[in-house]
Amino acid sequence: MRSVAAAIDGGESADVDGFRDYRGVLVVGAWRWLPEYGFGMATQVDAAEAFHLHRVARAVFGSLFGLLVMVSLGGLAVSHLVMRLRHQVDRAEHLGAYTLERKLGEGGMGEVHLARHALLRRPTAIKLLRSDKASEAAIARFEREVQLTSQLTHPNTIGIYDYGRTPDGTFYYAMEYIEGFTLAALVSRFGPLQEARVIHILRQVCGSLAEAHEHGLVHRDIKPANVMLAIRGGLYDHVKVLDFGLVREHTPHAPTPPTGESGAVAGTPLYMPPEAFQCPDDVSPRGDLYALGALAYYLLTGVPPFQAPNPFALYELHRREVPKPPSEVLGRKIDGVLEALVLACLEKSAAQRPADAGRLASLLEASPLHGAWTQVHAREWWERHGSLLVPSSGSASAEATSSPSATHGPEGTVMLVRQAEPASRAGASR
Repeated sequence: MRSVAAAIDGGESADVDGFRDYRGVLVVGAWRWLPEYGFGMATQVDAAEAFHLHRVARAVFGSLFGLLVMVSLGGLAVSHLVMRLRHQVDRAEHLGAYTLERKLGEGGMGEVHLARHALLRRPTAIKLLRSDKASEAAIARFEREVQLTSQLTHPNTIGIYDYGRTPDGTFYYAMEYIEGFTLAALVSRFGPLQEARVIHILRQVCGSLAEAHEHGLVHRDIKPANVMLAIRGGLYDHVKVLDFGLVREHTPHAPTPPTGESGAVAGTPLYMPPEAFQCPDDVSPRGDLYALGALAYYLLTGVPPFQAPNPFALYELHRREVPKPPSEVLGRKIDGVLEALVLACLEKSAAQRPADAGRLASLLEASPLHGAWTQVHAREWWERHGSLLVPSSGSASAEATSSPSATHGPEGTVMLVRQAEPASRAGASR
């Protein structure tokens, strides 16, 4: 054997690289010649047996290394998650005393989140305007919306709590959070409403508009999706008028505020008065009464007074056509006072509509059905049907704008740039 021969030669060494023995098996060995005794010693063992513990040690250390890598990657993932959470916390802190909880809605430029006040623990809706997607005109309109709406305190108007701007340039304002459902959802689910209930709803909307008009403000976007029903303070069928995003100050002969919207047709075509298409800068409270008449028509019949595939076709209908009386649409007789007031609000000439929202509310009281929809009726309805409608927050209303070339249905709010028509033509509808 190799180790024996090496020992006889007087050598002393070891071979851990391995060599083949007489069996042809790979072995390792060591040898030494002992001259004082006149003989030598040699040993060898199969390499597989000799290095068994070595392989075990390598496997153990390999596992430990792999575990260390996994722990390191896990630590990085946790660190990344912590950084994200910290960023969210920082963003919440940047919104003053309000902590964002979840998103309620999103529009073309804004987002609405459910939030809570850190101390009061009061649920609040926070409307954000993303600065990276907002033009200067949009920012000006956003600021004007909160500044003007915050002046209103009527119980049927959405309340504004706070306004601010984060360090990264995001504008926001806080408003009351309303759990309920819109008139659009109500009619879509249950169809036309009882006439007495319509009167009950309209008088509350009139109250909200009356205060706004007294402050010189015109809503410009009254429609079923912007009026909510809720239970507030134990009152059932309590109305909240929402989304003053298109509100404009109405001061006769005063210049238009520099918001970049001069000459822009803004509103929801299904409910817009003719003059809003023709002279968008010449807004008046009676334009809101036209929209309120269209809203009442929808509540009574389940359909708006006019329907067309696009805003421009709707404009022609609003300008030229006389709507069918609600009784004709329903195929039955309805309260004459209510029907006459609805049609009066839908007059083409603003001068022929009721004088103001307060006057309209008084005229509604002349109906024999005024007061017929009581809190007892409202409570019974809510207990029977309220759970069938998915609660939503009207505070989540985030306006969606479209371009002049939009071809989608006219349900949504539009902002169309249009030059005012000549005075001789515009005067025909005013």
